[in-house]
Amino acid sequence: MINELLLIGSVIFIYGVVVSAYKFFGKTGLFCVSAIATVLANIEVAILINAFGMEQTLGNVLFASTFLVTDILSECEGKKEANKAVWLGVFSSLFFLLLTQSWLMYVPSENDFISGAIRAVFSNTPRMIISSLVVYAISQLFDVWLYHKWWAFTERKFSDKRKFLWLRNNGSTLISQILNTLLFTLFAFWGVYDAKTLASIFLSSYVIFIVTSLLDTPAVYLARKIHDKKLSSISH
Repeated sequence: MINELLLIGSVIFIYGVVVSAYKFFGKTGLFCVSAIATVLANIEVAILINAFGMEQTLGNVLFASTFLVTDILSECEGKKEANKAVWLGVFSSLFFLLLTQSWLMYVPSENDFISGAIRAVFSNTPRMIISSLVVYAISQLFDVWLYHKWWAFTERKFSDKRKFLWLRNNGSTLISQILNTLLFTLFAFWGVYDAKTLASIFLSSYVIFIVTSLLDTPAVYLARKIHDKKLSSISH
């Protein structure tokens, strides 16, 4: 039960941080969260756990939060800023990959006690991060594109730019997460786990993404309310 409680707590905490970052620091705060989340998720994803009756990797909530970030930016700041957050995440992951691999090239001191653990973690990281870089860029750019396609559709259909936020939020994220989950599972874990485990990782990851996508909708509404309030205070 501890794993389930920790995952629920992670969703509340991480989504709360995303909204708080936007409230106090605006789009700059979201750029920072996006960069940090992509780096940490690439470490977390190496951990395999059992929760809610499914075998799954960690990192799903952090990855989901990057979709929340781009949805908030799309809604409140525009498509250009959302795409900027995507490329910032790619840049951060690439910088992290190059730096951590350089650590493994050093010859440890005879008094060193941590290098073994560092090597155990980061010697397996390159495949994860390279897979993540490719999949993250593809799925996130697709998500931003689809978000604005849904937005154009609902605005044209109902002549209202603000309605159906829930549709463009979930309609873009749920579809792009299928692409994200499938590609990442194949790229990162093919040959590492058997087919049954791969299927379990894919299904459990996507189930989590369905839940996290539905749960992030109130956060997007709250972020838009924060944005509207800021605009109102500026105009007055």
